Amino acid sequence: MADTDSTSSAADADEDPGRESAAASATEDGLGESLDTEALRKQVEEKYDFDDFGPADMAEMTAEEWDVAFDDESWITGEELLDRVARDLRNRVANRDVFARVERHREPPRVLAYSDEGYAIVYPDGSVEGEGTVLRDVKPTIALASMDSYEVPEAVPDNPLPDPEAVAEGGGELGNWMLQVIAGAQLLAGIVLLIGGMLAVAGVLGGPGTNIVALFVAGIAFIGIALILFFTVANARLSDKFRAEEYRDRLRAVGLEDGERPDFVPELDTQNGRDHTESDETDEVGV
Repeated sequence: MADTDSTSSAADADEDPGRESAAASATEDGLGESLDTEALRKQVEEKYDFDDFGPADMAEMTAEEWDVAFDDESWITGEELLDRVARDLRNRVANRDVFARVERHREPPRVLAYSDEGYAIVYPDGSVEGEGTVLRDVKPTIALASMDSYEVPEAVPDNPLPDPEAVAEGGGELGNWMLQVIAGAQLLAGIVLLIGGMLAVAGVLGGPGTNIVALFVAGIAFIGIALILFFTVANARLSDKFRAEEYRDRLRAVGLEDGERPDFVPELDTQNGRDHTESDETDEVGV
């Protein structure tokens, strides 16, 4: 029986001589594909800075580059991913890199981030839905948080967005005061030069070689510079006031005072994984 089997195997090999060569070719193809993947992965690592990976990099990445850069088996998903996304977003909000209100919900698990211009809902598998600038800001955060090599800040503020009434109208008063001192000195010097010019015209000061025109020109120039500096300070303070009021309006729009979400944020229900529960964590007091 053994001889018969050996004879049969030999006969099969003789009848199909291309089978062995096909198997060898497939092995070579697989090895070549693996080498191509490794080469592409090295190119991606050299091309992109994953420590500073943002929306522009995501838009530039091709599908092939994305596949080799992010190995499915090495991605972080589930509750850990949501925790990392929430912490990273809150850190970016605290640093004023992102403007959004961040809510970490537990039943069912997801992260909701929204502002007055858009929203994003992140799910445990890393998928996200939403619209506006918030969605644009959240996408790179998900990509980074899913990478084990990316270090998410551990100590982040629970309330990254300030109370509207606590927003200061300006933070550069020292610079404004310095400009005002310089402007005052310029104005005083200009006035002195003009007075000197008038006294020179009256013959009280100076002599035959006195350049009266230069005194008047210099005086007018110093006064002009002083007025420009005073205008700069006034404009800066006015701009700070408008920016602060605009920021307060945006804080009020995301529900810091009334605890209500903007109208465009969809209602969350349990059936599709989007419920609204009062036991869920939010990053604001009074919600």
